This record gives sequence, structure tokens and C-alpha cells, in this order.
Amino acid sequence: MSLFDTAMTQQGTRTAAPLAERMRPRTLDEYFGQTHLLGPGKPLRLQIEAEASRAAVNAASMIFWGPPGVGKTTLAKIIAGVTSSSFIEFSAVLSGTKEIKQVMVDAEKASTYGSRTILFIDEIHRFNKAQQDAFLPYVERGSIRLIGATTENPSFEINAALLSRCRVYTLRALEQEEIMALLDRALKDSERGLGASGLEIGEGAMEAIASYSSGDARNALNALEVAAGLASGRGETLITREIAAEALQQRVLLYDKKGEQHYDLISALHKSVRNSDADASLYWLGRMLAAGEDPMYVARRVVRMAVEDIGLAAPEALNLCLSARDAMHFLGSPEGDLALAQAVVYLALAPKSNAVYMGYGQVLADIESRPAEPVPLHLRNAPTKLMKELDYGKGYQYAHNVEGKVAAMECLPAGLADRRYYQPTQEGREKLLAQRMAEIERIKRGE
Repeated sequence: MSLFDTAMTQQGTRTAAPLAERMRPRTLDEYFGQTHLLGPGKPLRLQIEAEASRAAVNAASMIFWGPPGVGKTTLAKIIAGVTSSSFIEFSAVLSGTKEIKQVMVDAEKASTYGSRTILFIDEIHRFNKAQQDAFLPYVERGSIRLIGATTENPSFEINAALLSRCRVYTLRALEQEEIMALLDRALKDSERGLGASGLEIGEGAMEAIASYSSGDARNALNALEVAAGLASGRGETLITREIAAEALQQRVLLYDKKGEQHYDLISALHKSVRNSDADASLYWLGRMLAAGEDPMYVARRVVRMAVEDIGLAAPEALNLCLSARDAMHFLGSPEGDLALAQAVVYLALAPKSNAVYMGYGQVLADIESRPAEPVPLHLRNAPTKLMKELDYGKGYQYAHNVEGKVAAMECLPAGLADRRYYQPTQEGREKLLAQRMAEIERIKRGE
């Protein structure tokens, strides 16, 4: 593979290509969405315009970070067009280090003749460290301009050395209104779209497609094309809501079980529970389960919420969550989903306390930072004569034999005497525990 046999030609799209490919924007004026980057006076638009007018001295390499179908590849192609650059597209799934190095050698040769090259890497996060390192010398010398596209957080997936040499732009999922405008253009465009077919779209059909696409322009156009095919095949000229629903079949939910969406959604669920928002908690739970998340993973996290955020303010919450986990395991989805929903609503509405969580955290911090003091002699067992002679167990008071069942003796090591880890709140059952702790202190003082 070389620069000279892979450079794209701008000869127009073929009518046999999918609608999403035919409707790919060719200029910034045709581009939908990303107004935070491409609106008047916004950073990326200013950069592109400067490069188009040759006002930009150095063309920076970039990383486009965003969900699928928001225009990362299209934007890279538009930049190549306005800067009169050769455009080479690689997929990190299909290409290896050998092919990359050969293309970059060719690009470096071409640059000596004044030719500019944009190397576009789709799913750049899939390249390993060695493959990403292969770009560095060429990017530094300006032999190529690298534009990478990724759906994963580049902070975690792109080598620091390469990331420091690129500008990162975050692309957002398209709004429903933007998707609808895109669909409307596709329906009316006679050259590249469906305008020549004479098809019209009925009330609610376009909204359904836009809503179900979850901000993914490619999915929306694919669904419109399927719906148009269904209508035409039946001799109809109107794409009804029913035809649109038939084309959609199932809502497209953006979700990666191992990616950022996975962590974003579980974070939203946990924080909604912590903030006592039952409605939001149910919604985020439903989003995760509907997208195919492992329900037992959700169950484990729900149990974690019970011990971290509810604690002893409502100790029955733990048993309820464990029961929901067992019900989920026994019933499976979708029947078991309701058990998790019940647990999540209970946790959201339950009184909250992280006192045990914080107290145990302080215990671990002390264990890490302080010397491991020996167990006080009075708390040690003395099963042998020698141990008794060494004062093992001396001074120990059997709590059941003293008034109030509380002995006035220190049970922590000497260096931690009187340390208080558990600080109960005044929420739920913990209010009673706080009263009991105060009572224990009074008994120890002999009051």
C-alpha cells in the first residue's frame, strides 16, 4: 500500500452506495451538528478557515473523540478538501505497523515536493503502543498530518507522547432536531438522496427515526433508507409511522460494556441513588439493562450502594439488595429486572449514611500509615502457664459480669487509644445507634 495508490479521488458518489454514504457532507455548510466546534467564531472552524486561506503556518494533528455516527470521518475529509491535502484512510482494525510505516515513508517523500498528506486513522484506540509510536517521528517532522477518530476516552487509550502532539476535539451526539434536518435533506435531495423517488414522510415517522437513532446520523439515514425501501416495495409513496417502526425494529442504544458509556451510566445510577432521586435511578437502571448490560454486574453494584451510601441508617437495605440479586439470578431477564428496580427505588428513598464507609476508610488509612502495634495484653488469650506469667489476659474484664454489660477498658492499641472511627449520623436507624454509643460512653465513665 502506498500514498500514490491509495489517495482518494473526488469523483462524486455512486448511486449504488448506501444513503448514508451518498449524503455524506462535502463542505462545512452541509455539515450537521458540532456547533460548539464549528459555529461562527468557534475554535475548529477558525482553524479550518485559516488553513483554507493559507493563514495557518502549522497544521496541527488532531484527535476527534465522540460516539459513532457524529461525523468524525466526514469532518476529516472536509479538512482534507479545504487544505488541498491527499487523504489516506486507515482502519486500526485492519491495518498493521508495516503498512503504516510504508505509507508514512511515501508521504514524507511527497512532502518534499510540496504535497500535503492527511493520514486518517479510524478507531485509533485499537492500535497498540508500538503502532501508535510509529506515527511520532513523522508527526513531529510535519511529514504527515494525523487525524485520529476514537469512541474511547483518549486520555486512557492514546499514548501520552502522541496525545501531547495532537489537539483533542470532543464531538457530541447529534440533537434530535439536527437528525430531523438531516433526514429532511435526504428526502428532498434529488441528486444524492431520495428526492427523485417522490416519497413523502408521514406525521411522527421522522420523529420516530430521529429519536430511535440516539444521535447517530448514520443509523438515522440507514433507517430512513430501509423505510423508503419498504414503502416503495409496497407501491406506497408515504413513509408512515408504522413503516418507520417496522424499519427500526429495535432502538439503537449507544453502549459499550467495557468503555466509557459503561462507567458513565453506572456512575449516573449510583449518584442518583445517593441523591435520593428514585425516578432518575429507575431511568439509568433501565438504560443499562435495555442496552444489554450484564444484570449481575448491576446487582453487584446495587449491593455496593447499600453498604456504601445507606449503611446502618437502614440496615435492611443490604438484605433487600441481596434478595434482588438472588431473584435476578433465579429468574433472569426480563423477569428479574423488576427485582433490581425494586431494590434501586428502595435505596433511593432510604435514609442515607456513609458513616461505616468513611470509618472503615480511616481504619485502612491508619493501618497503612501507622506501625502495627501489638494486641494489648489484657485482650490476649492465656491458654498456657507461660502466657499467664507474661500477663496475657491480665486486667481483662468480662463484659457480662459488669453493670451495663460494658467494661471500662481500652480495646484499641495504645497508640490509637480513644480513636473514633465510626461517627453515626442522625439518619434513620443510625440515630438510635448514636444514642446507644453515647450511652456506652456514659457507662464507661461510671455516670
